Amino acid sequence: MENVVIIGSGCSGLTAAIYAARANLKPVVLDGHEPGGQLTLTTMVENFPGFPEGILGPELIEKMRQQAMRFGAEFRAGAVTAVDLGHRPFHITAGKETYSAKTLIVAAGASARMLGLESERKLLGRGLSTCATCDGFFFRNKEIAVVGGGDTAMEEANFLTRFASRVHIIHRRHEFRATKIMFERAKKNPKINFITPAVIEEVLDVSKGLVEGVRLRNTVTGEISTLPVEGVFVAIGHDPNTKIFRGQLDMDENGYLNPVHGSLTKIAGVFVAGDVQDHHYRQAITAAGSGCMAAMDAEKFLEAEMHAETHP
Repeated sequence: MENVVIIGSGCSGLTAAIYAARANLKPVVLDGHEPGGQLTLTTMVENFPGFPEGILGPELIEKMRQQAMRFGAEFRAGAVTAVDLGHRPFHITAGKETYSAKTLIVAAGASARMLGLESERKLLGRGLSTCATCDGFFFRNKEIAVVGGGDTAMEEANFLTRFASRVHIIHRRHEFRATKIMFERAKKNPKINFITPAVIEEVLDVSKGLVEGVRLRNTVTGEISTLPVEGVFVAIGHDPNTKIFRGQLDMDENGYLNPVHGSLTKIAGVFVAGDVQDHHYRQAITAAGSGCMAAMDAEKFLEAEMHAETHP
């Protein structure tokens, strides 16, 4: 029986592991289907405090992991396939193993939706990004493209005009899902250009290992064209990794978990942290902060329980 099982090994899961391990709780961290989380898909991280020169995403994650291990956290590979939160101890199945846990920290994160192109996968972190706040700064005075038609795309495009010389919003339909206010704001921005109805067929140029442009197809006429850009931001949303918690934990219509207060959920002993419950900030530092909160809440919960057992 484990004191604490942590699902997810991104910023929030690893910070929770560091705190829980230092509290002598010997946490077990289940890596999940994307070990290291979204930071492993980025290159340079320049907004994490304490690294004036910046640090590579995978390196930052590796340092956090080593820090957690140094204090006694255990790591197990594998994606979680089932959880039973109906009664304590909770049961968590990952791979062929089933774990029993007194407390559970859900830090399973969210995955950025991608276009599903081979060239996109190969150029991720090399001019192709899913986070304007993280990477916008690298595109000073450059021409870039943003893909998407919702509020996220409008928000990212507007933000990117602070750096880029021109931002092209590429969307497959003439109509936009974005709210009127966000759409109007983007339309009024002189640096933003709309390209509709179009889809990206390929991000160029994989052979050079950097973004030089996109090959577009008009969804009505089928006409193919090339747009030279030095950066591509995919802004078609995120999917929180919460399918296995459906019917057990409260979530909003998009699948993000709803904490009751801080990291607490309606199930005593289950805590949530990071992007799995945050569709607003989605930063490494906010994920880390909420991981700290979840671990401290879990520690307090176990302490209170132990006190109740020894002082009935």
